[in-house]
Amino acid sequence: MKLGFGLYRHMLNEQHYKFAKQCGATHLVVHMVDYFGNADNSKSNANQPIGGDRGWGKAGNGELWTLDELLKIKKEINSHGLEWYAIENFDPSIWHDILLDGPKKEAQIELVKEQIRIVGKAGIPVFGYNFSLAGVSSRVEKPFARGGAVSVGMEGSVDEKPIPNGMVWNMVYDENAPEGTVERVSHDTLWERLQYFLDEIIPVAEEAGVKMAAHPDDPPMPYVRNTPRLVYQPDMYQRLIDMQPSESNNLEFCLGTIAEMTDGNVYEATNKYSKQNKIAYIHFRNVVGKVPNYKEVFVDEGDIDMFKILEILKQNNFEGILIPDHTPQMSCDGSWYAGMAYAMGFMKAALRAVNE
Repeated sequence: MKLGFGLYRHMLNEQHYKFAKQCGATHLVVHMVDYFGNADNSKSNANQPIGGDRGWGKAGNGELWTLDELLKIKKEINSHGLEWYAIENFDPSIWHDILLDGPKKEAQIELVKEQIRIVGKAGIPVFGYNFSLAGVSSRVEKPFARGGAVSVGMEGSVDEKPIPNGMVWNMVYDENAPEGTVERVSHDTLWERLQYFLDEIIPVAEEAGVKMAAHPDDPPMPYVRNTPRLVYQPDMYQRLIDMQPSESNNLEFCLGTIAEMTDGNVYEATNKYSKQNKIAYIHFRNVVGKVPNYKEVFVDEGDIDMFKILEILKQNNFEGILIPDHTPQMSCDGSWYAGMAYAMGFMKAALRAVNE
């Protein structure tokens, strides 16, 4: 097991590479999409994007991340003694009609395939994604964690406001879209869209030497913003794996999200999927409660026994990356840095204890 660190697009600079290295990370998971275009999301104190009904901001311009662009970033990462392990999430501007089954679906699936090929040529082994219409939604920010540290959670209700046309996955891809909202479809319909996606891209990923890693729905509710969810119970991950059996069809395993689910338990799920060698990397964070009432808390104060998780992973010979994808904000200057450093210190010590 290796200790990794997640960086948003605006954090791809020397300051954050050094910070990650100082925290003990050896690998990086990078978000190439800029989620912080909405004024509600501050890049100066970037915990995680919230955005509300208006989403996270504007999606990209439909252009791919080029090989030269990725290699330049990779060279900078390597120069600080770090390895680029994964990209997390496609830009909605190149796959919105794949998610929505829109008229540009076939053209966009070719863009997605080419993006995967480029990532493979850049030597980045993992590509995470979240096949979701609403994305991360229905959460509030409050002092949920120990000592009043600000974090996110749900308080008994889900956002049922339909998604406006021109938006998907919390981002606006068409500012001039006609009035109206995204059509409500069934769970089976969304699974059919996923089947098309996997059938098309997994063979390409195999050729490119890239592992695709699917994130569970966060929050894991059956419907959010009048749209269905795919993986909102632990066993639903198995359906996704079985749809396209391949070493390139993997999971982006979020412990917090799995623990929030109402069925099963996070230890059984961790054992099941790590035993199958299907976990590409892990979001190592903790929560209290389950949907629709849960709170994200410090890594050492939640419902999950994180040492037990590490022991299961060790038993099943998991060799992937653990990252703190986000943490509560500590009450000091540099609250994001303090929260991340606290989580990384815990993780480094826990890994050492379990490995001894």
